[in-house]
Amino acid sequence: MLRLNLILKNIVTDQIIGDVTVEINNICFDSRQVQVGDVFVATKGTSVDGHEYIGQATEKGAVAIVCEDIPRQTAAGVTYIKVDDSADALGKMAANRYGNPSEKLNLIGVTGTNGKTTTVTLLYQLFKELGYQSGLISTVLNRIDDRVVEASHTTPDAPELNRLLAEMVSAGCQYAFMEVSSHAIEQKRISGVKFKGGIFTNITRDHIDYHQTFDNYLHAKKTFFDGLSKDTFALTNIDDKNGLVMLQNTKARKYTYSLRNMADFKTRILDDGFDGMLLDVNHREVHVPFIGRFNAYNLTAVFGCAVALGQDEVEVLRIISALRPVSGRFETLRSPSGYTAIVDYAHTPDALSNVIGTINEILHNKGRLITVVGCGGNRDKGKRPLMAQEAVDGSWKTVLTSDNPRFEEPQTIIDDMLTGLDNDQKKQTLVIVDRREAIRTACTIAQAGDIVLIAGKGHEDYQIIQGVKHHFDDKEEVLNCF
Repeated sequence: MLRLNLILKNIVTDQIIGDVTVEINNICFDSRQVQVGDVFVATKGTSVDGHEYIGQATEKGAVAIVCEDIPRQTAAGVTYIKVDDSADALGKMAANRYGNPSEKLNLIGVTGTNGKTTTVTLLYQLFKELGYQSGLISTVLNRIDDRVVEASHTTPDAPELNRLLAEMVSAGCQYAFMEVSSHAIEQKRISGVKFKGGIFTNITRDHIDYHQTFDNYLHAKKTFFDGLSKDTFALTNIDDKNGLVMLQNTKARKYTYSLRNMADFKTRILDDGFDGMLLDVNHREVHVPFIGRFNAYNLTAVFGCAVALGQDEVEVLRIISALRPVSGRFETLRSPSGYTAIVDYAHTPDALSNVIGTINEILHNKGRLITVVGCGGNRDKGKRPLMAQEAVDGSWKTVLTSDNPRFEEPQTIIDDMLTGLDNDQKKQTLVIVDRREAIRTACTIAQAGDIVLIAGKGHEDYQIIQGVKHHFDDKEEVLNCF
């Protein structure tokens, strides 16, 4: 148990009612999880205001409440602390609760629309090969050195994040690499967390259902870099038109990477194919088993980050040449009948455009591209017609299907996608609501030399239909077709 005043260290309070030396068990921001002896932090979410559940928390035994508005009626024997921003306080309290573990790690945060998972995973693999005990926090899974911990969010909530970081410290990890989502930045899940460096991959339309506007989304990403201190580094992709925006107000050392412009870390693609690429990275040639321009960007970010952390360039490139693609990220599967299936997580218009463009560059009109794609339910509807346009524009045949419909009707989602197509485009498009049947149909159509792209879900092994989670794995379905 810890005293409340120790957990409140470095947090500015506006008003205190009660005893701040009271001992507490855990920090909770979900009133349903409160137990006797806990402190409840009332945060204001997008759909739920924790202040409405303060009474429920005290009834369940909370001994302290941290909130932005102290209720008119207070419970006897309960301490109330008023702060300006409960979410910010929650992050800092969680860091204090676990002994500020991020300060004991070389923690690198990666943010951007696309490439986060690949970049952090490859950094983790690289530093493990360099001989360092390392941690990973990603969309796919979390790792405490060699131990796998299931991931529930791209970036965990503040108490869970700091608990994971504390376990990494206890396990002897020296480095940790984590995805930093725009939601996590906006919701202050990383408040109180100290980063050694930050990487910006790119930014395109995504999560507009949450951020409302692209400018808000951009600002959320920039806020991460604004918060970096002068003893850290910021590495940005200057080929993205908003890449330099991330560096405008940061105190961190500034580095750039590029495939098209002069930069601190510059890569050229010398040769590419479905078995990999030959790259020139800062005037050194290296062959990598990765496909596509977007992966060249990811690998350049990995290289730049490692060098910024003081690692030897030649040794880093030697290890990079032996790294393997991340599951569900441009994962190629060869069929016995001669066509190739590619499973990829591309779920934004830009990501889909990049993947399709890469495939067509390598195909050189020597085969046909069949794309299977859908859009998630209860998410940004504005990107649905754009996803359909990207798929049809770059494919010989497109199959529109379900992704994760969640609580929406799958056909309604597909109808939204079809609004982006004209009559001629619709003629080269199939609509098959059942994703399993859609994949099977695409594989049946494919001939030797063709490519079947199954986009949108990548590593995910489930579908959510009417709120119910069902097992579904694109890779498994493809192998069944084989």
